[in-house]
Amino acid sequence: MASSAPNNNTNNNLPLKPIPGSYGLPFLGPLHDRHDYFYKQGRDEFFATRIQKYNSTVIRTNMPPGPFIAHDPKVIALLDAASFPILFDNSKVDKRDVLDGTFMPSTAFTGGYRTCAFQDTTEPEHSLLKSFFLHILSSKHNTFLPLFRSLLTDHFNNMEESLAGKSKEASYNTSIGAAAFTFIFRLLTDKDPNTTVIGSEGPKLVETWLGAQLAPLATLGLPKIFNYVEDVLIRTVPFPAWAVKGSYNKLYEGVSTAGTAVLDEAEKLGIKRDEACHNLVFMLGFNAFGGLSNQFPILIKWIGLAGEGLHKQLADEIRTVVRDEGGVVSLAALDKMTLTKSVVYEVLRIEPAVPYQYAKAREDLVVQSHDAAYEIKKGEMIFGYQPFATKDPKIFENPEEFVGHRFIGDGERLLRNVFWSNGREVDEPTADNKQCPAKNLVVLLCRVYLVEFFLRYDTFAFDWKPLVLGPTVTIKSLTKCSNF
Repeated sequence: MASSAPNNNTNNNLPLKPIPGSYGLPFLGPLHDRHDYFYKQGRDEFFATRIQKYNSTVIRTNMPPGPFIAHDPKVIALLDAASFPILFDNSKVDKRDVLDGTFMPSTAFTGGYRTCAFQDTTEPEHSLLKSFFLHILSSKHNTFLPLFRSLLTDHFNNMEESLAGKSKEASYNTSIGAAAFTFIFRLLTDKDPNTTVIGSEGPKLVETWLGAQLAPLATLGLPKIFNYVEDVLIRTVPFPAWAVKGSYNKLYEGVSTAGTAVLDEAEKLGIKRDEACHNLVFMLGFNAFGGLSNQFPILIKWIGLAGEGLHKQLADEIRTVVRDEGGVVSLAALDKMTLTKSVVYEVLRIEPAVPYQYAKAREDLVVQSHDAAYEIKKGEMIFGYQPFATKDPKIFENPEEFVGHRFIGDGERLLRNVFWSNGREVDEPTADNKQCPAKNLVVLLCRVYLVEFFLRYDTFAFDWKPLVLGPTVTIKSLTKCSNF
C-alpha cells in the first residue's frame, strides 16, 4: 500500500551503504551504457534493469551523450521520490551549467551569454535575471486568460479545417506549437510575431536552433542498421552554432524590435539590453515554446488514452461550472473545477515534460532513499530521473495508472511529490531558487486548455507516436458538443 505521508528525507536510522553500480572501462563503459540507453533497452528499461541488478534506487552509471568532447558522463542516479528532492536543495547542490545534463552547448548559441537557466543560485546575475522574468509574468497576469483563449479558438478552427481536408487528420503538434509560440511572444512583447521578421516561422526557427543544441540527447528513429552511424554523427562532435545562426538571429531581431518596452524594463533593473534580449530569446524558445509544445501533446495524449468516460466527467464538470458562472471562464470558475485541476496534476505526474534533473554536490553530503543512506562526495554529478520519482510505488498507489481524481480532497497532500517544475508542486518559484518561473502559468494554461476543449467537444479520436522529447499526436476526429 502506498503512503501519502510526506517523506522529508531525514530518517537518521537508515543504514549507510556504498553506492552500487559501475562506470565501466574508460570510453567503453560510457559507450556501452549509451547504446543500452538509446538503442538496446530504452530509457525506462535502462534504469529499471539497473535498479533490479543492484537492488537499489541510488546507483552509479553513465548518462548520454558520453563519451563526448569535454564531457564526463559519470553520474549518481536518484530513482525514487525520497532521494530525488536533494536536487532542489540549493544549499547542497550546484546547478551551474547542468541544464542539459553532463554537457553544455556552446554559449555561441545564445549570443555569448550564459543565460539564467545555466546559472547557479549563488551567481549574482541569476537573481537579477530571475527577478526580471518573475516581474514580466506578474505584470501580465491579467493577459493570460483572454490572450490564450483567443489563440485556442484559432487552434481549434485550424484542426477542424485539417480534418475536413483531404488527409482527414490534423497534426496536433504543429497546430498547438504555433499557438504556443504566438502566445509567449505576444505575452513578452505585446506584438504578434507576424509583424516582425519572424513571421509565421517562429516554431520552425526555434526547433532548428534547439535541435542543434540537443541533438546528442535524441535519436532520429532510424532503422537499427543505422544506429551506429547515427551515434557517430550526432554524438561525437557537437553541432556548431554557426549552422543555425540564421534561425537564431531572426528570433533575436524579432524580440529586439518588438520587445522595446520589456527591454526598457530590463535596463531599469540593471540588466544590459543585449543580455536581456538573449535571455528573453532563450526563455521564449527553450523554456516556454520548448516546454509548452511538449506539454500540450502529453496532456492530450493522456486525456485521450483515459477514454470517453473521463471525457464525459470533465465535460460535465466544466460545463456545469461555466453555466453556473453565467458563461464566464474566470480564475474563480477554474478553481471550482476540482477534477479538471486534478487531471492536469496527474498528467504532470505520470509524464513530466522534462524528465531529467542534474546538479553537482556543493559539499560532501548524505542522500537517503526509502531504504538506505548514501554518501556523495563534493563535485560528484547527481542525476534524477523524474518519471521514476513521480511514479514511486512507495508514494503513489497504482503509480503506472492514470488516475484522474488522484489529487482531489485528501489526495492534494500528494502534490508535494509532484516535481515537474524543478521543485515540489507545493513550492513557489523565487529569484533565489531554480524552480520554473512560469510554473503556475503552465498549470493554468493546461486547465484552460481542457476547459476550452470540452466546452467545444464531447470527445475525440487520435493516434500518437513516442519520441525522446515527447509524443507526436495526430487528431483523427473531434466530436462537437451538441448540448451546451
